[in-house]
Amino acid sequence: MDKFFEGKRILVTGGCTGIGRSTVLELWRCGADIIALSDQKESLNQLKIEYPSIEIACVDLRNWDETSQVVDSLGIFYGLVNCAGIIKNEPFLECKPSSFDDTMTVNAKAILNVSQVVAKKMIKNGIKGSIVNISSQASKVGFKDHLSYCASKGALDAITRVMAVELGPHGIRVNTVNPTVVLTELGRRAWADPKKSAEMLSKIPLGRFCEVNEVVNAIVFLLSDNASMINGVNLPVDGGFLAT
Repeated sequence: MDKFFEGKRILVTGGCTGIGRSTVLELWRCGADIIALSDQKESLNQLKIEYPSIEIACVDLRNWDETSQVVDSLGIFYGLVNCAGIIKNEPFLECKPSSFDDTMTVNAKAILNVSQVVAKKMIKNGIKGSIVNISSQASKVGFKDHLSYCASKGALDAITRVMAVELGPHGIRVNTVNPTVVLTELGRRAWADPKKSAEMLSKIPLGRFCEVNEVVNAIVFLLSDNASMINGVNLPVDGGFLAT
């Protein structure tokens, strides 16, 4: 795996925190030339201080034109990991249009934008690359108070299937990773209350939440030629949640 990624340029959105940051570091350790993109300038700068050979780019993915310009300026990529995302918990009857629009913009529309720019250059340069979109088990199941988030991840899975169909003939594979609750720093805080976590854990046959490295391992696998015949799938990393 290490030899496979050596010298390959890979863009990771949401690349300075959580799953995105861990993905950046793992691919960097595997020898890839990494660009981490985010709107969090301070976190990006801290990443650059710690790992000077990792490139960074700062842009708000909500801004379509600025994002496409920035991504285009970064050059040609072998791989893309669309990891940036937001969540705004509101019940169906109280879901605000602004919350719905913002969530769909970041979790679905921005992925269309970034992926279009990257894929066009892959095609133009004959690169048989790989795109991995970070979705969720919430794309498959309805969760209370998660209307906007569930809708955005369901849209992302659908976008991914169309991308796989249309980009496949160019040798470009597109897949999603669909985790359960992931124990990032934010995830640990959000699910620290045993009463809150007990119900979710009871639905996971393995009886635990997902560690960050378990999601990263799936991302790296799908990016690599070890997954050379895998295209258009939604890969659950959920301990069996969706099997119940």
